[in-house]
Amino acid sequence: MDTDTPSHWLGVVSAEHVRRGVRLGIAQIGHGRRSGLDRMRPGDWLVYYSPRERLGDTAMLQEFTAVGQVADGEVWQADEGTFRPFRRRVDYVAEISPVSVRSLDGHLDLTSTSSWEAQLRRGLIPLSKHDFAVIRDAMTSVPA
Repeated sequence: MDTDTPSHWLGVVSAEHVRRGVRLGIAQIGHGRRSGLDRMRPGDWLVYYSPRERLGDTAMLQEFTAVGQVADGEVWQADEGTFRPFRRRVDYVAEISPVSVRSLDGHLDLTSTSSWEAQLRRGLIPLSKHDFAVIRDAMTSVPA
């Protein structure tokens, strides 16, 4: 892979946690683990997919909820008392609207197989340039 070309990532995080991350200008993946964040480089793009509104909810949301570009800087560990998650700075696109994954059926490589949701259990997966463009365009063209 060309290291000068930005990569595209799909992070799987509840919508509530995505909103907090957007407010703070940070990415936090995999319940605060470092490994996913270490794979990202400044200039890479991150799309969040939120299967649920809140962690532990039973009702499904299944929306793409934020888009951002990884900013310069290193991964660091925050201190929230008993919780010490790893984070990295992200510049989020401000004018977006969440988009249902179902509204993009037939347009994404990601959802082209019946078992597409199983790969999301990893918390962070590579996203094709095509899928990134389709998702970003849908999120930036939907009225708020």
